[in-house]
Amino acid sequence: MPFIIKRKKTRQIKIGTVRVGGTAPVVVQSMTNTFTQDIPKTVSQIHRLEKAGCEIVRVAVPDLEAAKAISSIKQRISIPIIADIHFDYRLAIASVKSDADGLRINPGNIGSEKKVKAIVDCAADFDIPIRIGVNSGSLEKDILKKYNGVTAEAMAESAMRHIDLLKSFDFQNLKISIKASDVHRTVAAYRLISSKTDLPLHVGVTEAGGLYSGIVKSSLGIGMLLAEGIGDTLRVSLTRDPVEEIRVGFEILKALEIRRYGPDIISCPTCGRCKIDLFDIAERVEKALLLKPLPIKIAIMGCVVNGPGEAREADIGIAGGDGTGILFKKGKVIKKVPEDKLVDVLLAEVDKLDELRD
Repeated sequence: MPFIIKRKKTRQIKIGTVRVGGTAPVVVQSMTNTFTQDIPKTVSQIHRLEKAGCEIVRVAVPDLEAAKAISSIKQRISIPIIADIHFDYRLAIASVKSDADGLRINPGNIGSEKKVKAIVDCAADFDIPIRIGVNSGSLEKDILKKYNGVTAEAMAESAMRHIDLLKSFDFQNLKISIKASDVHRTVAAYRLISSKTDLPLHVGVTEAGGLYSGIVKSSLGIGMLLAEGIGDTLRVSLTRDPVEEIRVGFEILKALEIRRYGPDIISCPTCGRCKIDLFDIAERVEKALLLKPLPIKIAIMGCVVNGPGEAREADIGIAGGDGTGILFKKGKVIKKVPEDKLVDVLLAEVDKLDELRD
C-alpha cells in the first residue's frame, strides 16, 4: 500500500503568477549568488535556474543600485523575483517600486515598528507578499534570554511576534520561514510554527554547507517536514552553483512522490558481476538529461542477471553484459546493444518517449 502524505492546508498567496499554499504544488526556489546590480550576470544565472526548473528566484538587495536593478532584471526573466532585504527599510520600498514580486525581511533587524510599517504599507499598496524570515542567528535579545539561547521554541516565538506585528498593521499576505543550520532545531521549529498558524511555510535548512553535507542536511530536514505535510515552498541551501539547489529540491520531491519533474534515474551501485563502465555511463546519461522535464523512470543497471527484474517498474533502461548490454522496457528485454552504443540507444528511446508526450 503506497505511503500517502496528508499535506496541511495553508492559506494561499500569490507571488507574481505562482500560487503558494492551499492546494498549489510545493514550489522549488533558489537564490542568485551574483551581484544583483550586475544585471547581465544576474539575468544569465536566472535563465540557467529557469532551465533547471526554478519557479521563484530571490536576489540580494544590499544597496539602492541593487534595488533599482530589479526592474531591468524582471523584464528579461519569466519567473517571479523576490527582493531579500536586511537592515534598511528604504531598500525594501525601493525594491517594491522597482517591480519586485515579493519581499523577504526579518522584521527584527529592520529597526523600529514605524520602519516595518512603512514596508508593510508599501507592500499592501502594490499587493505583493512578504516572507518573514527568522533564522537562528538573528533572534531578539529578550527571547534569547528567556530561552537561554537559540532553541526551536525561541525561533517559533520570534516568528509569531513578527506575524502578530504585521497583522496589527492589517497585513496578512504573508509567508513564513524559520530556519536553523542543524536538522533537529529546524524540524522542531517548523513543527511548532505549523501548529500555531495557517500561513504558508517556506522550508529549508539555512547555511547547510557544501555539496555533500548540504544535500544530506537539506534532504533530511526538508524531507522530514514534507513527509509530515509541512511546507509550501522549499529551498535547498548549498555553497555551490544554485542550479544544484534546484536539482536537489526536485529530487527530494520525487523521492517522496510529491512532484515529478524530469527523469527519475535509478542505477545500481555495481558489484563483481558488472563488466561495463557503469559509472561513466550513468554520468553521461544524467548529464544529457539534466534539463529534460520528461517525468519518466530510467534504469541504468550493471548486469543482465538482475537488471531488468530489479528495475521492472522503470519505463526504460539498460543493463550491461560483457562488452554488450540490453535495452529493456518495463522489465522486458527489447534488444541487445554493443556497450559503446548503450548510451546513444537509451537517449534515442527517451527522445521517442518525449515526442510521444508532445
